Amino acid sequence: MSRPALLSGLSPDDRPTAIAGLFILVILAAGTGYTLSKFGNAPLLQPGYLLQQLQIGAFLGIVAAGMMLVILISQIDLSVPWTVAAGAMTATAVGGPWAIPAGIAVGVCVGVVNGIGVAYLRIPSMIFTLGVNAVMRGLMVAHTGGFAPQTTATDAMRFLAADRTLGVPHAIFMWLAVSVFMVVLLRRTAYGRAIYAIGNKEAAAYLSGVPTRRVTLLAFVICGVCASLAGMLLAGYATKAYQGMGDAYVLPAIAAVVIGGTNILGGRGSYLGTVVGVILIVLLNSVLSIMEMPEAGRQIIYGLVIILMLLVHGREGGA
Repeated sequence: MSRPALLSGLSPDDRPTAIAGLFILVILAAGTGYTLSKFGNAPLLQPGYLLQQLQIGAFLGIVAAGMMLVILISQIDLSVPWTVAAGAMTATAVGGPWAIPAGIAVGVCVGVVNGIGVAYLRIPSMIFTLGVNAVMRGLMVAHTGGFAPQTTATDAMRFLAADRTLGVPHAIFMWLAVSVFMVVLLRRTAYGRAIYAIGNKEAAAYLSGVPTRRVTLLAFVICGVCASLAGMLLAGYATKAYQGMGDAYVLPAIAAVVIGGTNILGGRGSYLGTVVGVILIVLLNSVLSIMEMPEAGRQIIYGLVIILMLLVHGREGGA
């Protein structure tokens, strides 16, 4: 079957982004039709509502940025949930001017541990990062004694996550800053070229002189920093940190990266696709919430979306 004329002229990297963009339009149309028929209005098309969704999506977008970097080198980071929580809980516990540096330090430490385990000890990333996630969970439970943290977000965390300038939430600006960093890193630096080379064939990249272990280590560090940064912003938005606050981000982050066209086996993908994937996930979650879809149903849909996109990648790769 031939491809639609609209997609036939696009490159393999751009085609998934275009498809995700079309799905966004479908979601907006379906959600608008549902709200018009049930409530008599269309909140999904109001600028204020869309800005709110982008603000919520900023937290997922920052997590997905780090996750994309790890997926590009054919790895995965399943320590994200409790890196998000640990970064937020540490920052709120430290407080004051050192709150944000302390939260970032948590992400760096988790990333270094993951990088050493995967790059130097050669332990499969799925197993090792899952173990690190369990360790982080135990450390945070021990830190709080099993109870909810009694500390609140600092003024700086609330400013970066919840305050607005010219009506635009600062969280969106933070996501924009991370996005600019990622685009420059992947498209304008030797490190970015090394990321794609390792994802395509690590052995070939090593033989061509790429320091594969250091590149992998740094990828996990950046992923850890993105997760802890998202956690601190989320704490600023919610005014406090809480246990399990990162649990809802790992599967949607992976889904956003895959939906955006990044090959789950590494070596191919554009950051623009990840941004579009995040927007799709956020709008889909919003529409499902309006339709009162239970959380279990949302997780099933995320999983089905990942499986569907993997099948699409498999068919294109075999073509």
